[in-house]
Amino acid sequence: MNARAAESPADLLDVAVQAALGAGALLLERFKGGAQRDVHSKSTPTDLVSEADLASQRAIAEMLARARPDDAFLGEEDTGTGSPAGTTADDDPDAPRGLRWIVDPLDGTINFLFGIPQWCVSVAVEDGQGKTLAGAIFDPCRDELWTATCQGAAALNGAPITGSDRAELATAMVATGLAYDAQVRAAQALVLARLVPRVRDIRRFGSAALDLAWTAAGRYDAYFERTVKLWDIAAGVLICERAGVRVVELDARPDLPWGVLAAGPQLIEPLAELVG
Repeated sequence: MNARAAESPADLLDVAVQAALGAGALLLERFKGGAQRDVHSKSTPTDLVSEADLASQRAIAEMLARARPDDAFLGEEDTGTGSPAGTTADDDPDAPRGLRWIVDPLDGTINFLFGIPQWCVSVAVEDGQGKTLAGAIFDPCRDELWTATCQGAAALNGAPITGSDRAELATAMVATGLAYDAQVRAAQALVLARLVPRVRDIRRFGSAALDLAWTAAGRYDAYFERTVKLWDIAAGVLICERAGVRVVELDARPDLPWGVLAAGPQLIEPLAELVG
């Protein structure tokens, strides 16, 4: 890829797409090959990372180092490396910040390890003020590429998408995710107990990035989750917003960390009252 400066959101999206597609192809080959045996735990025994996660992140970092050598880099599996070229984003907190790539090289690792085809690669880029300029989410199992820039419409495989316009909470399909920490899960169970009688149904599939993408396309009417990290949601939030879905923050509460809620304009407030 030409290493020329490509500063427009559309050009940056091209880089994000190439990174996501390349990593996705690598992961799909491993996924079809069977179980990943080189697995380690991270924050808890249920929070796992595999060699596939690490290989995917290395591939993306190397590609970005060639295409965008001066940009910073934040990846889930190694948050201390800074940019692919080797400088950290926080070396000098007073220095002007340039572009930063935010990468989840394998969102849905547990699904991947168990042979469940619901996982993806998420690549986003933000400017020095933290504004997301472009984002891509690639689901290799379905060959679905979700994209958006801050200036254009959200798309699935190039076709524009819009979120659900459902107005009735009782008929809403809501997606969510659960934390790895048992104490947080117990608190989340209480939230779900309030929510389940009020909506059509709940889905919990395991990839925050895909949950956001599917909400952007109207497959879900809403999605909420706590304990998400920036790399989980950076691309997905942009795609939702450009598809007309509202995204709000869920403030931290006792036993419930910070999170996000994405829903159509008519569902956002009643859902925020139930899950916030």
